[in-house]
Amino acid sequence: MWDKFKRQVQVDLEQISGMFHMHYKLLEKCQTECPNTDEIPAVAAILHSFYTGVENIFKRIAIEIDGLAPTGAMWHSQLLQSMVSSNSKRPAVISHELYEDLQEYLDFRHVFRHAYTFDLKWVKMASLAQRSGDMLHRLENELQVFLKTL
Repeated sequence: MWDKFKRQVQVDLEQISGMFHMHYKLLEKCQTECPNTDEIPAVAAILHSFYTGVENIFKRIAIEIDGLAPTGAMWHSQLLQSMVSSNSKRPAVISHELYEDLQEYLDFRHVFRHAYTFDLKWVKMASLAQRSGDMLHRLENELQVFLKTL
């Protein structure tokens, strides 16, 4: 069971990484300059997809290990919060520092899903875009440590 679970998490991580690789040029541009008005919605979609991938991994952990499917109006926040805490079935999945950083991506996910693309402001997205590669590496490292405990 755990081998299959670990492979599924690895596939999720590879999909996120593949998305970053696919959009490498745009994300690289964001390191040094402001994207144009056509690129800002694309960057926003990448950030949204990144967090959606992270959340898919966390949902898998919640369902398959904790035995609890996330529900309710605040399930996105509760799911992220649950990953920083240990329980009787598993240790904490991520560190408090990674939790705080991922909270910013969760907050942006909400903005992305409820705003028109012309409302998206680069000044509010720049840091997320510029740190996204580092966030993926940190997530991968912390998940590898977690998966070794299974």
